[in-house]
Amino acid sequence: MSSFLQLLLLVLTLNNLALLGVDRLRSLIRLVTLQGVLLAGVLLALDHTLLAPAVLIIKGVILPLLLNRTRRRIGAEPHLRPRFGYGWAVLAGMGGLLFSLWLEGRLPMPPGLFPALLLPAALTTLFCGLVLVVGRVTALSQVMGYLVAENGIFLLGIPLMSAGAIWFELTLLLDIFVAVFVMGIAINHINDTFESIDVNRFHNLRD
Repeated sequence: MSSFLQLLLLVLTLNNLALLGVDRLRSLIRLVTLQGVLLAGVLLALDHTLLAPAVLIIKGVILPLLLNRTRRRIGAEPHLRPRFGYGWAVLAGMGGLLFSLWLEGRLPMPPGLFPALLLPAALTTLFCGLVLVVGRVTALSQVMGYLVAENGIFLLGIPLMSAGAIWFELTLLLDIFVAVFVMGIAINHINDTFESIDVNRFHNLRD
């Protein structure tokens, strides 16, 4: 099971870098979906059998359906427009990965608290999510960056789970579900009111 966990974390890390390099909205949604499936696999590998199906359903099925539905309703452009080049974004993600690997060996933690590669994978996921939020100009892609960053925070909390904390995590997942649902509604209203959902144009608004 340990080798299976390491494989999942490796694929998750590569998935993070791929998120920063794709230039199509549909591909971004697919990679976010894959990340939800990988999170469920990590939980399963760590014997959190109760939480794994909930994560798979919410992050691997329901949220991608909502994202795709929102994408179709707002008629979002198929190609993403970054604030800076995709190459710079991928380099930033690799820098975050190297920093996470460096930090893993220097943080004072109880032995065995984090399985190998879990902490770097979690920190890299969090960092790549923030890069997506900052580096993309459309609201829908920024919502997905928020989801990726939350996935990183979720990974950091997995080793701290106890039998009673699982229900707290389930509640957190429901909160995330509601938050994304509300953001999807907000994006629809923005699209109905304005000609574009490019957040760079908000600076043109005047009182």
